Amino acid sequence: MAIISQTEQLELLVAVYDSGSFSAAARLLDCQVAKVSRAVQQLEQQLGASLFTRTTRRVEPTAEGKAFVHKVRDALTQLQQAEEELKLQQGQPTGVLRVDAASPFVLHQLVPLMHEFRTLYPAIELELMSSDKLIDLIERRTDLAIRIGGLTDSNLHARLLGRSPLHLVASPAYLNLHGIPQHSAELARHQWLGFADNPRLNLLPLAESVVIRPAIRASSGETLLQLCLAGHGIALLSNFMVRQAINSGQLVELLPGQLQSPHPREQVQAVYYRHSALSGRIKVFLQFLEGRLVL
Repeated sequence: MAIISQTEQLELLVAVYDSGSFSAAARLLDCQVAKVSRAVQQLEQQLGASLFTRTTRRVEPTAEGKAFVHKVRDALTQLQQAEEELKLQQGQPTGVLRVDAASPFVLHQLVPLMHEFRTLYPAIELELMSSDKLIDLIERRTDLAIRIGGLTDSNLHARLLGRSPLHLVASPAYLNLHGIPQHSAELARHQWLGFADNPRLNLLPLAESVVIRPAIRASSGETLLQLCLAGHGIALLSNFMVRQAINSGQLVELLPGQLQSPHPREQVQAVYYRHSALSGRIKVFLQFLEGRLVL
């Protein structure tokens, strides 16, 4: 069997392992379910071993399947790196680079930089994914994620891109109706905008921690920003999201200098899975971001 077709089968196998089903693997790789199923069956026939047990809802790897996929993943990574190193010797990095970040970061930081990046690296096919929840990079076949705040996954390699201070902000229209709080004790009587999926993000980093009880909750920081601009209440948001609105007068910073800093939520980090060598596409993307982000 040709090496290229064998490699394709192995990539389909790893996708099934990571996603837990043939249909999910097909969606990830944008191909037909029948192609995924056929590839796994052919590999099982060639190996003379069952790699998965099938149920009505999910496929589960056998012990042999787990061991095989572990070795296959390392081999595929080495093949990819060898190809990238060869292409780098011939010129600029090529291929698909999948980057995941929260929607506010994509909109306020990455989108304004994309024209310059595409001009410098036209051979890189960039996919920007907006996820407001933490994702599994392997399962979603994502090369790089940009995350705000502290990290807990020890399997990830992290590079600090910078810090984005937090601000308490509200619109002039809201403050005209409800008044401007001068002390933290006055915050309890105000309308708050907060996060729905992560209560820790609704903890105000003041000298005495204050937990806000939002009148409106949202899963996306960008939604909270738009609600805040529309006068629905006070929000705690990162500088990279609100800097321009504060400078233009669309938002007013409240209790300046009273929030704890530095704070773990200020950290902006690029994360990727540990490999023996860093992908050329990831490397040039990180180098490009250095000095260009306005956090």
